[in-house]
Amino acid sequence: MAYNPKDYYFKKAKKENFAARSVFKLDEIDQKFKIIKPGQTVFDLGCSPGSWSQYASQKVGAKGRVLGVDLSPVTVKLPNATFLQADLRDLNLEQVFAENGFAPPFDVVISDMAPKTTGIRITDQARSMELCELALDVARRFLKPGGHFVCKFFHSDDFTKLRDEIKKSFADVQAIRPHSTRSISKEIFLIGLRKK
Repeated sequence: MAYNPKDYYFKKAKKENFAARSVFKLDEIDQKFKIIKPGQTVFDLGCSPGSWSQYASQKVGAKGRVLGVDLSPVTVKLPNATFLQADLRDLNLEQVFAENGFAPPFDVVISDMAPKTTGIRITDQARSMELCELALDVARRFLKPGGHFVCKFFHSDDFTKLRDEIKKSFADVQAIRPHSTRSISKEIFLIGLRKK
């Protein structure tokens, strides 16, 4: 099937006022694993252009909050979300939380972080692995016991290593390739359920 940037999910996202089609990946993950609930606090890593935060914002409702970080700006305005344009690696997260009125631990950490692709598969996969390890480190530090973790990974030989690493900190680890993932994409999502 030919690559179609304006496919069904692109149009559906536009129609439902979501910033990007990737929202349907998180929606499918959440439908399956029930990770985001009303009143929770969610940390969204790699949040631009904001569709995952939009979804999380709706799910957690007025009593919940979302904190998003990305290198790129987020123009979406949400009453219960705060966005920071920064490199996650450069942030003193404790300070960021305090300045923005967040008191960890978070209920959910989600990461749609992806490297700027070079087209060199091995380089892109290695960078994706680094970002997953970074996200996992954040989850280990700031996710509450029993909390859930989602991260996007460019499938490579490191898959088993990453899954085993997540297993050390979570009661269950699942991998899913959502229906809305483009057929040419190598991405897969790893879900860490119930942090130990």
